[in-house]
Amino acid sequence: MADDNIMKTAYVNESEESAQDLPGVAELPPTTIWGKFLDKIKLDSSSSERRSNEDLDPVPWERRTWRWYNLALYWISDAFSPSGWRAAASLMEVGLSWRWSLFNIALANIIMSIVVTLNSHPGARYHVCFPVFSRVPFGFYFSYVMVFMRMVTGIFWYGIQTYTGAECVRSLLFAIWPSFRNFPNALPASANIESNFMISWFVYFMLCVPVHLIRVENTRWYFLFKCSIVPIVGFAIMGWTVAAAKALPGPSLFAQGNTISGAKFTWAFMSTLYSNMGGSTTFATNASDYSRYTRREYSILFQLIALPFSNTLMAAMGVIGAAGTLKIYGQILWDPLLLIDNWTSPGGRAAAAFCAIAFIISQIGQNISANSIAAANDLNCLFPKYINIRRGQIIAALIGAWALTPWNILTSATAFLSFMSGYSIWLSSIAGILFSDYWLVHRMKYDIHELYKPNGIYRYNKWGYNWRAAVAFTCGWVPLLPGFIHSINPNVNLINNMQRLYYLGFFYAFFGAALVYWVLCYFFPQQETYVEFAVLPPGNPLDDEEIIEGVEAGSNSSDYGVEKKY
Repeated sequence: MADDNIMKTAYVNESEESAQDLPGVAELPPTTIWGKFLDKIKLDSSSSERRSNEDLDPVPWERRTWRWYNLALYWISDAFSPSGWRAAASLMEVGLSWRWSLFNIALANIIMSIVVTLNSHPGARYHVCFPVFSRVPFGFYFSYVMVFMRMVTGIFWYGIQTYTGAECVRSLLFAIWPSFRNFPNALPASANIESNFMISWFVYFMLCVPVHLIRVENTRWYFLFKCSIVPIVGFAIMGWTVAAAKALPGPSLFAQGNTISGAKFTWAFMSTLYSNMGGSTTFATNASDYSRYTRREYSILFQLIALPFSNTLMAAMGVIGAAGTLKIYGQILWDPLLLIDNWTSPGGRAAAAFCAIAFIISQIGQNISANSIAAANDLNCLFPKYINIRRGQIIAALIGAWALTPWNILTSATAFLSFMSGYSIWLSSIAGILFSDYWLVHRMKYDIHELYKPNGIYRYNKWGYNWRAAVAFTCGWVPLLPGFIHSINPNVNLINNMQRLYYLGFFYAFFGAALVYWVLCYFFPQQETYVEFAVLPPGNPLDDEEIIEGVEAGSNSSDYGVEKKY
């Protein structure tokens, strides 16, 4: 026991200055090909002592270029996409009316906007990304497990979204060259992809690469560009379907009510609510990846309006568009790409080409905002000496779009697709612990210096993990495991109560993990992690001497942190 206390004291009191006093040892140049390659790609800004680099450090003032409207446009940009248009389809297919479907989508996004905003605050205040501030609740080294889990999610969904992007390119090529529909297929049936779609896939991927090279703080311009085009296209498609279907006879989708009732309706509503929320759990963890680029903490509040409003509006457009196609084509076309593929006249093809271009722009933006930058931050954290955000995005794109062969997953690996769809039970637990630690346990008071010290106060013990977070994380997902297994293999027998608990997956995983973590920290606090003041990175250099009411500048600062009292 005494040895443990001595070791813990050593971890806490270790300083960079003491390390600098040690005699230097000349580093020998690498002799192997692999060693020379690693030495060649090593980042100039990387720091082995702090296990960080320029993109992992707190964002400096000059790179905090996002304002409140940039965050709002970010969410509007994410919502206006083919997947957002199709959002209500699965709900109506299980028996919900269009009104209940839209209410379900709105409720899911309102709840998620609250969670996202709460978990955005560490980024807005400390200007660090998820992989860095997750070290506080999980411990310096155990946080790498959480980072890896989120990285897997981001890379996987990047590949799935690439499939939709390739569909957008294919619709564009159909509109420009109608003969492309009959392009000869040279690939075997076992490939699960045809030649014309593979061409579309390659074109879409090459269009993505230049956008991946944009610095994160500058992606706000891309989202502004997307928001100035895609909503116009959405309203145009919706207006055309309403006008074309207005005078036509036939059944109306709006006349369809609920086809299920009672308990079946209740649990269908909850399962679809969980599904809609589960798709946004990556945002609940990666919210700080963008909020870290804001200059004012209040900027994150505008997400509370932008996120639910934009997603519900896009889903409503999808419902209206689908209602029109039922009269026009005699079948419901939930996919806007299938809708524009039916515009085969010369004028229709021109309109289809314009819409397809807009959807390509939309899909690139959605894949970047939801997946590639999150995965890049995770890769950056795991390999800070060699990977920054730009390199991480390219690596994530190559793995997600090509190595995973998403066309095989979507056509033949349904069990794996179900597995990744239910992956949110783990992410929800992570998000709950992040929320609990920041707002309830440490009361928004972190030390920015210690976040970058492998042997600092957030190491917790010699293994670098916080057992409280490990227990809370386990309690968050283990009870949901039977329902998760049943979702992958419906042949597995399961009692109704276990399946219904799975339908409440987000609520249980998030609040269950958050509550267990708070209780454990209350009764078994790690005292050295509780700091009296919030130690923040420096703000506007012109305001260094400014004293704001409720904020007191401290005396102990560093190259990347100043102490402020809250």
